[in-house]
Amino acid sequence: MKKRAFLQSAVFLAAACAFTAAQAQTTSIKFQLDWRFEGPAALFLLPVAKGYFKDAGLDVTVDAGNGSGGAVQRVASGSYDMGFADLAALMEFQANNPDAPNKPVAVMMVYNNTPASVMALKKSGIAKPADLAGKKLGAPVFDAGRRAFPIFAKANGIGAVQWTAMDPPLRETMLMRGDVDAITGFTFTSLLNLEARGAKASDVVVLQYPDYGVKLYGNAIIASPKLIKENPAAVKAFLQAFTKGAKDVIANPGAAIAYVKERDGIVNTDLETRRLKLAIDTVINSPDARTEGFGQVVPGRLSLMASQVSDTFNTKTRVNPETVWNGAFLPAKAELNILPRK
Repeated sequence: MKKRAFLQSAVFLAAACAFTAAQAQTTSIKFQLDWRFEGPAALFLLPVAKGYFKDAGLDVTVDAGNGSGGAVQRVASGSYDMGFADLAALMEFQANNPDAPNKPVAVMMVYNNTPASVMALKKSGIAKPADLAGKKLGAPVFDAGRRAFPIFAKANGIGAVQWTAMDPPLRETMLMRGDVDAITGFTFTSLLNLEARGAKASDVVVLQYPDYGVKLYGNAIIASPKLIKENPAAVKAFLQAFTKGAKDVIANPGAAIAYVKERDGIVNTDLETRRLKLAIDTVINSPDARTEGFGQVVPGRLSLMASQVSDTFNTKTRVNPETVWNGAFLPAKAELNILPRK
């Protein structure tokens, strides 16, 4: 009996030690989204739910956000380790805060093209960028499309426009009421919001920035320099697990929405499935993304964007593309080959 008790104690002790060791090897990552739990959030919620992050030795917590600027600031403050944000917002933060001790860095490109668009109702007579001259445009002051509109206007020779500011929930409503002639916003957000307010897709003119000479990158995964310095292996493990999850999401967007529904029970499954599919088709599995490779950037294009953001946003210092981007933690190109050919 004593021998059996000893063996049982030894087995229990070994198991306890193994459990403690596993806990010690698990790295906690607080992740900040750019927006609410909508369709595209499945890219991050699926690998959490399926245990991909856990298998990589990570304990990842994903929180909803309220804009790219907020996501950048929260990672910079140290309250979050990583996040998801528009690259232009990250560039602006770095250039306006050159002495900040913890400037976030982009480590993986997800939206290879900016989702920004100008949207108008066909009855307005707006059919092409030049038609916007002299018109009244509406968007929140922090909207990515509004901030980058001067780049769009310069690329297309658009004359002066008038701007009206509003809170995000009123943007599409004001267009439907005729308070403004056009709005800027993310295609997969505003187009579906317009439909929810009674517009038919065939009644909406969508002028997507990438289709009219504006090759800005969109949202990227960002990381704290502190995390990069102290635990580079965790950053690499995160990107590998995320890529595995993104492949699942792209292959079956409809199934992936279930993980968004788990986090926010009031979301409309059909609507968010459409939103996710639209995001995949327009900015994730875009022609530029298939050419450059998922997750990656082209130095020349990145430098051009840095220059455009510096000029358009009138930043305190020039954006330095070399400090904004760090691709050292990306998975191998074979692992990044997740975009199906159209």
